[in-house]
Amino acid sequence: MTVQAQIEQKLTALTPDVLRVENESHMHNVPANSETHFKVTLVSDSFDGLMPVKRHQKIYALLADELSGPVHALALHLYTPKEWQARGGERPDSPNCRGGGQ
Repeated sequence: MTVQAQIEQKLTALTPDVLRVENESHMHNVPANSETHFKVTLVSDSFDGLMPVKRHQKIYALLADELSGPVHALALHLYTPKEWQARGGERPDSPNCRGGGQ
């Protein structure tokens, strides 16, 4: 199973309305076909009443194995359904990589 598939499978525990896991490794100075840099967009009622740091902690707990191993970077965009609707179903784009000698 790919790292991306593992992340997707574990995050289904939050019963998301929207779940997008994007492998952004190709945007960084890593070998081809790497699975080291990911962006997660997750919309769930489980974030209701939680400040951003608590939402992130939920994700970190679920992905502890991946974060201690192959995953180097994880961008998190975590919303309640109401927040997602207010954003028009859009999340920010990732910035260009500025590290790794590029």
